[in-house]
Amino acid sequence: MTSAETTVTTNARRATAAWESLFRTQVALMRRFRADDIWHDLTMGEYDVLYTLSTGPGDGMRLRDLNENILLAQSSLSRMVDRLAERGLVRRSVAADDARGTVVSLTDEGRRLQRTTGRAHVRTIERYVGEALDPDELAELARLLDKLRAAQARIPSTGARP
Repeated sequence: MTSAETTVTTNARRATAAWESLFRTQVALMRRFRADDIWHDLTMGEYDVLYTLSTGPGDGMRLRDLNENILLAQSSLSRMVDRLAERGLVRRSVAADDARGTVVSLTDEGRRLQRTTGRAHVRTIERYVGEALDPDELAELARLLDKLRAAQARIPSTGARP
């Protein structure tokens, strides 16, 4: 084995170990978050939609833009938005510049519920993450994860699809 092959193999092992650690940590935290009694009759996915809308433009987000910011298939998101609209938490409207587009926005009740749930969620994040790492470690973790996410735009895909 050449030195270059050894370096790649070592780097692959390190990258895999880092990914496994990141993934398993995320799973452990998500299980704890899901078990918390803070969701006010929302699923975490529904809260994610409300939160994403709360951080977007005040007049709402196109369904396709909302879909890019959450972890759901387009069809699942559309059904979830329908359920949230039936509950009076979001409203759907036709995009002003394209009648084929759907804009989703928070209602006053949706905004209230997102804020109430969000404050409780921040407290649990502070407890589970903030009590595990000191302020410098939190800043370094955020920096590294932001760097990893940003790098994905410049790293070519393998093209393989399952």
